[in-house]
Amino acid sequence: MAAKPRVLVTRRWPKAAELALAERFDVTFNENDTPMSAEAITAAMREYDAVAPTVSDRITAEMLAAPSARILANYGVGFSHIATDAAKTAGVVVTNTPGVLTDCTADLAFSLMLAAARRLGEGERELRSGGWSGWRPTHMIGTKVSGATLGIVGFGRIGQAMARRAHHGFGMRVIFQDPYPVDPALAASLGAERRETVDDVVAEADFISLHCPGGDENKHLIDARRIGLMKPGAILVNTARGEVVDEAALAAALSDGRVAAAGLDVYEREPVVHPDLLKLENVVLAPHLGSATSETRVAMGMCAVENLTAFFAGREPPNRVA
Repeated sequence: MAAKPRVLVTRRWPKAAELALAERFDVTFNENDTPMSAEAITAAMREYDAVAPTVSDRITAEMLAAPSARILANYGVGFSHIATDAAKTAGVVVTNTPGVLTDCTADLAFSLMLAAARRLGEGERELRSGGWSGWRPTHMIGTKVSGATLGIVGFGRIGQAMARRAHHGFGMRVIFQDPYPVDPALAASLGAERRETVDDVVAEADFISLHCPGGDENKHLIDARRIGLMKPGAILVNTARGEVVDEAALAAALSDGRVAAAGLDVYEREPVVHPDLLKLENVVLAPHLGSATSETRVAMGMCAVENLTAFFAGREPPNRVA
């Protein structure tokens, strides 16, 4: 009987997904569930048949030199942390887990938008500290969401799910930018109007929600210049990738009131958060919870298992990205 392919999993998965993986492969789990060092991942690439990384693992070109591993089954939809060009050169397949986390990430983005608009984080801190003196007409007045204009940067699955919630649930006017074609009928069904540039979106929207890929091409897509284009009182939400936003520029704009508020789930140097953001009351900070429901996290693991199963059976993995 042929030996099962050896798979290293860099972080712990939900138990059901781990059991499914262990039934099919010879699996080694990172038992302490802390980020592996670059040296440990490099060694794994040369020892195992497959590595299953997450967004907390940076897979560099150096790690992909002369690998034994033939597939990187990423646990997550984003893959900007993987040097995909180097993987292609090395003959290493890269897969991800799209689709299964669309709704939960859109839910979280909308939660951040509501929380930032209605100052929920600030309000809870005041209440817990004993600073709340009771209801009064001028207390902690926020921004109305219903009927406002939402600008979406990146109109893939999650951006479209955000538009659906905004338009059909809150009667919002939706505008969007995406470098790829979008079916006009689909956009119309979501009440969404295309804009040609990111500048157009940020200048027109009351709320801006980011759903674009990360990586070098979008590093600091939202920078000081684009922040300067935003309407007075605009609110920014980022559940995409941390590097998409210049955190120092955003913190400065939040501090002086040029941006009313922000809701962030991802950060440039995770798990480190820019210290200026931590000092501000008008930003809601979540610890990368976009896909964090039990149903979604299990489904992500099962998706990675299916990618691995197909690859080692000689079939094209269903979610190959490189």
